[in-house]
Amino acid sequence: MQKISVYILTYNEEAKIGAAIKSVNWADEIVVVDSESTDNTVLIAKTLGARVVNIPFKGFGSLRNAAIESCSHEWIFSLDADERCTPELASEIWEILNAPNPADAYYVPRKNWFMGRWIRHSGWYPDYRQPQLFRKAAIIFREEDEVHEGYQLEGHAGYLKNSIHQFPFRNLEQLQAKANRYSSLGSDKLMRHGVKGSMAKAFAHGLWAFVQTYIVKMGFLDGWAGFMIAFANLEGTFYRHAKLTERQSGWDHPPDEH
Repeated sequence: MQKISVYILTYNEEAKIGAAIKSVNWADEIVVVDSESTDNTVLIAKTLGARVVNIPFKGFGSLRNAAIESCSHEWIFSLDADERCTPELASEIWEILNAPNPADAYYVPRKNWFMGRWIRHSGWYPDYRQPQLFRKAAIIFREEDEVHEGYQLEGHAGYLKNSIHQFPFRNLEQLQAKANRYSSLGSDKLMRHGVKGSMAKAFAHGLWAFVQTYIVKMGFLDGWAGFMIAFANLEGTFYRHAKLTERQSGWDHPPDEH
């Protein structure tokens, strides 16, 4: 019978890590890859039987590669701290592992709970991010990617039917905090790729992000939750390009008054 490792990336996730670990206690190994949390994340993880590996954060691409290397078994299932593996998904995973000719990697749909409802549109469902069930040698992430990390897949990929449940934000403050962090990481990525920033570009990209989420991806069908998701995408995209413009424009200090 095939064995499977689960890795969970964490940074100050004491409110979520317990439920995440309990949802995958069917696995042969649970590895919590922690990036120097200052709360009780590590203590909770160890108490629940997870193996904790400390890896300083240098970008999500390199972090995921390190997490994969920290796993002991051929098959790996990746889970974020705000995600929960449902019993139906766990059963489907075991069926895949015991099948005669499984694919090398699988995309897993995610159902997101936000503002008191399951989100069905807004680009949040099925929300295939990257393969979350895969053979250890099947995926390599781009080391240089700080956020929205790209990957190289070796072999054939399939799709699972049952969903992960994700609870991304306890409140709107967390939504704003994530948008701020990711816009900073995103501006680093744009800078590295030689993108030229401007406030006009920032506005145009932000506006298009709202239209794409709220209209094209039918976020309006998700009520006020859909509006908030679209608005957060506008803000995050706008500030990603605005921060790039700030860095390139030298606004830090006024010119010498001579």
